[in-house]
Amino acid sequence: MKPPWLNKKIRLGSCSGMKSLLRGMKLETVCETASCPNMGECFSRSRATFLILGPQCTRSCSFCNIVKGEPLPPDMGEPARVAEAVKKLELKHAVITSVTRDDLSDGGAGIFADTVSNIRKNTPEVTIELLIPDFKLLPDSLQVVARSGPDIIAHNMETVPPLYPSVRQGSDYRRSLGVLAAIKKVSPHIKTKSGIMLGLGEKEAEVIAVMSDLRAIECDFLSIGQYLAPSKLHYPVKEYIHPEQFAYYKEKALSMGFSHVESGPYVRSSYMAGEYLK
Repeated sequence: MKPPWLNKKIRLGSCSGMKSLLRGMKLETVCETASCPNMGECFSRSRATFLILGPQCTRSCSFCNIVKGEPLPPDMGEPARVAEAVKKLELKHAVITSVTRDDLSDGGAGIFADTVSNIRKNTPEVTIELLIPDFKLLPDSLQVVARSGPDIIAHNMETVPPLYPSVRQGSDYRRSLGVLAAIKKVSPHIKTKSGIMLGLGEKEAEVIAVMSDLRAIECDFLSIGQYLAPSKLHYPVKEYIHPEQFAYYKEKALSMGFSHVESGPYVRSSYMAGEYLK
């Protein structure tokens, strides 16, 4: 049984307009593919996180609802369509993420950069956030996305190191830290951001250690949310974290030097993303 503070419902009726626009432009969102509980709220405000490089992921993280499988070749027209959607929706802050594309030599970094370039041409006043995969820590790929000029580059740690083998198959904790560290080295002015989920079986000391590791590489922003299993086939929820514990983690993170922290049961990496730069 979920506790009373986890009673948000996805209001599908408020999503129809956004879904129609996105389907008409042949665009995907992580809001839909990851079954985000905030989708109704965000879609009703004409906010969405674009999912580029196709809907199939080459990795098999047990917490994630995105389809696993062999992806199609990149759609070279996708960056222009994302930029057009950003303009049509009159977004002030655009968030772009992707599946992991280990099948591509650059991991899809070039498509990310093209998307930023197209948005800058169409709507130069819009701030841009990229939520990137680890690109296998390829230096060239990380340089391509960093030098494309987004305002924020995010890469989620997701969970604590001991849980990586069962939760983030195919990923590596130190490699993920290395992604954020490399971005800061290439473009120190870019704000970096990460996110973690709670309720997977982590210990408090482990969560604080992840925060400390992120601050050691000068990560600016942090999101902390409750893990909710998309289905019975996914990694099970081990614990529902009380809102007071989320408030404690936020206070702790801010005391460590994070510039902005969102922490709460329904917080997700891209939820209220535009607030981080204010």
